[in-house]
Parts: sequence; structure tokens; C-alpha cells
Amino acid sequence: MEFKISPEFIAQIEQLISENNAQELENLLQDVHFADIADILDELDEYGANYIFKLLDSEKTADALLELDEEVRVKILKNLSAKEIAEEIDELDTDDAADIIAELPQAKKEQVISELEDVEHAKDIVDLLRYDEDTAGGLMGKEMVKVNENWNVLTCVKEMRHQAEHVTRVHSIYVVDDEDRLKGRLSLKDLLTTSTKTPIRDVYIDKVDYVKVDTKDVEVARIMQKYDLEAIPVVDEMGRLVGRITIDDIVDVIKEEADKDYQLAAGISQDVEADDSILDLTRARLPWLVLALLGGFISVRVLGLFEPAMKGHPQLFFFTPLIAAMAGNVGVQSSAIIVQGLANNSISGTILQRLLKELSLSLLNGLILATILLLGSYYLLGFEIHIGLTVTTALLSVIVLASLIGTFIPIILNKYGIDPALATGPFITTSNDILGILIYFSIARVILGF
Repeated sequence: MEFKISPEFIAQIEQLISENNAQELENLLQDVHFADIADILDELDEYGANYIFKLLDSEKTADALLELDEEVRVKILKNLSAKEIAEEIDELDTDDAADIIAELPQAKKEQVISELEDVEHAKDIVDLLRYDEDTAGGLMGKEMVKVNENWNVLTCVKEMRHQAEHVTRVHSIYVVDDEDRLKGRLSLKDLLTTSTKTPIRDVYIDKVDYVKVDTKDVEVARIMQKYDLEAIPVVDEMGRLVGRITIDDIVDVIKEEADKDYQLAAGISQDVEADDSILDLTRARLPWLVLALLGGFISVRVLGLFEPAMKGHPQLFFFTPLIAAMAGNVGVQSSAIIVQGLANNSISGTILQRLLKELSLSLLNGLILATILLLGSYYLLGFEIHIGLTVTTALLSVIVLASLIGTFIPIILNKYGIDPALATGPFITTSNDILGILIYFSIARVILGF
């Protein structure tokens, strides 16, 4: 059952901190999960967060450190000595430890590494710091179980017992040769049902999915998602096994990528959160708002070109928001489906085939909506039939064109290495609004003859 952190509970903690009642506070938090400890620290002021962090055992606070909001974590680490940070790092797996150390200033980073008690742990962390954070090397941890293909089953089991002491969860057993090159994986069932004298080379499975250290994190996520993997080994340029990536790290990548795409689609150009400063939020939002404003100016200019039409047929004005809104909505719908398909790698066929399918779909939807609009404008709103025909023809044309643009743009952006999520935001909405108005009045000029 999820632990609920109520305002009353936070108030109780703040009271104990103000009274410097460390013993009762420690008893209160003794059975609280580290993820909930992180939530509690996020709710407290800097003094209170540091008080609890130094009060609790490193085994719990180290895991809580990973769950903290980045801004809170920076404040806590700032108030800890290099030795105190090293005590926290010693409790973490290498990948998590490297992530924490990477956030420190260079001088303090070196001090913390020098304070680590486990020399091998320190070496592994330093090795991981060499890789970009958005690659498999930056995601991987060094903790894993690997065996040599030349060992027999008995030697293998003994070595696995020793290695497993340093691994939180054993997802797979990897098989390597004398040069540490990845050869395959070992089935636990085969290991348990095989004679202890049997060489590992006779029982391991040579088919194993893997990624290279420079593989991008989103590609790693796609592979693990596609093959339903809980962990995947990482090899270097020479095929040597250097680490593994587990599903918990990939969940974070998927979430970060989804957050980024959602913000791009909403017209936010930087990675921000609701609690960020007003200045940061303004920087993230303003560029796309400026674009929308410029788009609005263009729309006004386009409307100005058709001022005689609106004077002669003022009824046209009432349908202008409808046409613009439908153009934007249809474009966003089409692009959203394509962006989702690109993200899942589920789009098949050529661009032409995709456009033809979207053309058929938009024609069907457009005809249905145009019919509804024609009947509604004539029977319910009482507009003349030629006005209804103008509006419905424009609506059908706008729907078809907006659908094609919404399909084409994200595919092209993706082809040239630009995040296609841009195509679901204000960019395509604004452009389709302008295009919709232009098409609307151009068709009106042809049908109504002004």
C-alpha cells in the first residue's frame, strides 16, 4: 500500500526537527521507504532536509538521493563533505553512483572519488564517467554476473556465488572468452540440470541481444522494449563485455523522452518543471508564444487581403474560426499518430504509401464533416446554400491538406535528425491555421465570384 505523506505528517516532522528530537524522528522514519523519504525531503526547507539526511543511515539516504528532485539534491550535496558524499556513493550501484558524481563540481568530484573506500568500485565509477550520459555507456552499471566459456559447471557456480554478493539482482548470466568478449548467455535451468564437470561452452546459448557503448539511450530503450528485456549487456568496440543496462534505467529514459516530446508538442522548448523559477519557465515558453504571435499577425494580414469578400458576404466571417480550428486540429491529429509511430518504430511502407493512406482517411472524414456542416449551416443556421457550399468545400480541402502536412512534416523532420515531436506543437497548429484561412477565402473567391 502506498505511503501517504499528509501535511500533518510533514508538520510533525518539522516540529521534531525544531525540538532537535533526533531519536523520536529516527523512530518515526525507521520503516519509511527510501522513495517516500525523498518525497519528505522535497517538502522540507533546506535546513530540515539536511537534518534528516545526516540523521538517517547511508543505506537508506543513498537510495533516497536518487529519487530527490535535482534542485533539492544539489542543495543537500552542497552541505555534505567529500567524505560524507563518498559514504553515500559506497552504498550505490556504479551507474547510480556515476550519475550523482557527474553532478558535482570538478574539484569536489575528485575529492569524493579519492574518499571512496572500495578501490574497484571507484575505478568502475571513473570508467563510467567517460561516457556521454545519453549513451549505453552512460546508462550501464558494472554490476553483473559473467562466467568464462572454459570453466566447467562446478567452477561456474562457485564464481557466480562470489559475484552475486555484489549484484542487487541477477537478471542474466553472461558468458565470455579469455579476452572478455561476449559469447552468449547461460540458462539457469541448464546450469542446474547439467553435470558439474560439463564445460560451459557446451551448454551456453550463443544468441544474445546486446548494445555497444556508444548506442543512443533511446535506441537502447527501443531494443529492450521490442524484445521485452529486463537487462541487456553492453560491449565495447572490440566486443568485450563492459557492463549491463537494467530495466529501471530504461524506464527513466522512456519517461524523460516522453516528457520532452510532450513539452515540445505543447510548445515548450526546454526541459522544465512546474516548480522551476519564473525566469526558467518564461525562457521555455516564450519562443513558441512569439511564433504563435507572428502566426497571428500573418493570419490578420491574410484576412485583410479578403476584406472586400467579408464586406460583400459578412456571413463568411462567422465560419473563419471554425475553418482555422479544424485545420489546426486535423494537422495535430495526423502528426501525433505519425510521431507515435516513429517513436515506436512501427511505421511501415514508403512516404508515398503513408500519404495515400492519409489522403483516403482525410477524404472520408472530410466528407462526413462537410455534410454535417452543410446541413447544419442551411437548416439550423439558415445561411444561403451557396455560402454553405463555399464553407463545406473549404472545410473538405482544409482537412485533406492539413492531414497530408501533418503526416509529411514529422517524417521529413525525423529523416533529417530533428525531433518529430516539433510537428505536433504550435508550429504545425499555427501554419495550418494560416493555410486554412487562405484556402477558405480563396475558394470563397472562386465560388462567390468577388
